[in-house]
Amino acid sequence: MVYRSALGKTIDMSSVVTKNEKVRAVGNMNVNARGDVINNNNEIINDTTQRVKAQYSKIVNQTGSAFTISSEPAPKSNLVPDEILEELTPEEKEFELDIEEHDVPKEPVKSTKEGKK
Repeated sequence: MVYRSALGKTIDMSSVVTKNEKVRAVGNMNVNARGDVINNNNEIINDTTQRVKAQYSKIVNQTGSAFTISSEPAPKSNLVPDEILEELTPEEKEFELDIEEHDVPKEPVKSTKEGKK
């Protein structure tokens, strides 16, 4: 990647990154520009590739794969909690339950509660 500065100078960013990848990064994480964990003497304690491999093996070894595929349908969750259903009018309850069953509303129900218009 070659960039041109505001003054017209060309800068090869990939060479700058490669040249400075062992330099301590700014911040409080104790890493270099590559992401390796380093100590106060700038010696590499834990390499980035080792950390990535360890994290990947944790994920894959937990279940055998990162994702599981099931032929069973996902359990249906209630869209409206029971506490809220108790506060609704019978028309509103019917409407909410109809939405949960079909996932498509027919038409909105006008509220008859006091304070709502």
